[in-house]
Amino acid sequence: MIHTKDRIIKHKNGMLKLAEDLGKITKTCKMCDVSRDTFYRYKEAVLSGGEGVFFEKDWRVPNHKSS
Repeated sequence: MIHTKDRIIKHKNGMLKLAEDLGKITKTCKMCDVSRDTFYRYKEAVLSGGEGVFFEKDWRVPNHKSS
């Protein structure tokens, strides 16, 4: 069984590999339906921490509602 986190991590790594193969960031972002800003954040994270960085970091930002 594939867990949700596993699918997301595979998508991110796959997107970076696709960009490498195509050589075109804009086309890759359109195919994967992500913004270029998001692509470059993922790429920077991998360059600074390796592919395992997606396992360690929680990309969600907590939403603290004020009472």
